[in-house]
Amino acid sequence: MWLLLLVSFLAGCEKNITLNLHNQNPVLVVDAEIENGQPPVVVLSASLNYFSTISPSELAATFVHGAHITVSNGSTTVVLKEFSNTDSSGFKVYYYTANEGNPDSVLLGQLNRQYTLSITTADGQNYTSTTTIPPLAKTLDSLWWKPAPDNPDTSRCVMFGQFTDPKGYGNYIRYFTKVNSGPYLTASNSAFDDEFTDGQTYSLQFDMGYDRNVVTKNNDDIGFAHRGDTVTVKFCNIDKASYDFWRTWEFAYQSTNNPFSSPVKVSGNVSNGALGAFCGYAAEYKTIIIPK
Repeated sequence: MWLLLLVSFLAGCEKNITLNLHNQNPVLVVDAEIENGQPPVVVLSASLNYFSTISPSELAATFVHGAHITVSNGSTTVVLKEFSNTDSSGFKVYYYTANEGNPDSVLLGQLNRQYTLSITTADGQNYTSTTTIPPLAKTLDSLWWKPAPDNPDTSRCVMFGQFTDPKGYGNYIRYFTKVNSGPYLTASNSAFDDEFTDGQTYSLQFDMGYDRNVVTKNNDDIGFAHRGDTVTVKFCNIDKASYDFWRTWEFAYQSTNNPFSSPVKVSGNVSNGALGAFCGYAAEYKTIIIPK
C-alpha cells in the first residue's frame, strides 16, 4: 500500500521540461597528424550542430577549402597543398599535405622533434598548434593469437602482444590495427598511459580496431581477428597532449546516449577556439599471419 502511494506521489510530481537549444555558429575542426618518416596530413572541416542532419551531402559541405597551412620543425617550414581522394563508396575526402611535385614542400617527421602547425582560413582566421614526435620509448616486442575462447564462431581469434615500458612515468601510446590490405583502425580504447606498467615487460590481450562509420550487422564480431587474416599493428608513442585528446575523445564517444555517464570536455590542442588536435606519432609496425 505504501509503495503504491509513493509511486502515485512521484508520478504526480512529474514536470515537463522544455530545452531551448540554440544553433551555434560553426567552428573549425582540425584533424592533423605527423608521423616519423611521413609528411604531415591535415583535414579541416566545420562543426555541425548537435541536431544537424548527417548525410553525405551535409558532410561534404563541411570541408574547409582554400586554407593556407604551414608546418615547421623549427628550422624548415613548408606549405601544404590541398588534395582530394574518393573512397570506395564514392565519397570525396579533402585534405592538405606535402606537394611531392615540389621538393621544397616535403617535410618528413622525425623522432624526438617538435612541430608547429599554422592555419589561416580563407576568412582570415588564424590557428596554431604544437606537437612532438617522441622517441620510440615503449615498444611492441612480439605478437601472437589464440582461438577466441568459448565462442561459437571458430574462425574468431583474440590478439596478444608483449610490450616493454622503460622506467620513468610519462610514456603514452596509441595503437591501430589493419587486416590484410584494409585501413588502419582503432579499437574503442586506443590510447593508454603507463601508470600501471611503468618499468615492466608484460603481455596483454588487445582488441582489433573497427570502422565506426560502418553499421555492423553482427556487433559480436567487433574486436576479433579471424583465421586467414594478415594482421598489422601500428604501435605509436605519443606526447601527453595527444594522449589527453584521444583519451577524452574516446570517453565522450562511448558516453553518447548514456544518461548515466559523466559529461566530459574533449581536450584539444589547437588555438583560437578550434576543435580537434595536431598529433605526433612515433610509429613502429609488427605483422602476423594467422593460418586458416
